[in-house]
Amino acid sequence: MNSKYVYPAIFTKDKDGGYTIDFPDIDGCFTEGDSLPEGIYMAEDALALCIYSFYEEKHIDPPTPSDVSSIKLKKDQFVNLIVCDTLAYRKKFNSKAVKKTVTIPSWLNEEALALELNFSQLLKEALLSKVNM
Repeated sequence: MNSKYVYPAIFTKDKDGGYTIDFPDIDGCFTEGDSLPEGIYMAEDALALCIYSFYEEKHIDPPTPSDVSSIKLKKDQFVNLIVCDTLAYRKKFNSKAVKKTVTIPSWLNEEALALELNFSQLLKEALLSKVNM
């Protein structure tokens, strides 16, 4: 699964000096920032949230990003490409523990208990190595 995305965002300069940011390719994906750096940061966060929530969780491919040159702008607007990584977003905000039941041979359980091994930690490490993290 792809986790890195680049989408154009329309930045609209507000009267108070801040920015309103909208993603024309992703319905309902918008944010704002009090400054340009904050707006870019907030746009990355909003984009990751929207792609993860609207598409990845539902196993739907996100829309193809628009060509920047095809986006019509109004006065006080400009387009900026925003990059996000939904895997990094999930690691940061969706690290809730999930209980799993596993079956292992009795002898292996006894040996692991004798060594005071942490089953949860071992399973986590094994899974991370299998998914190349």
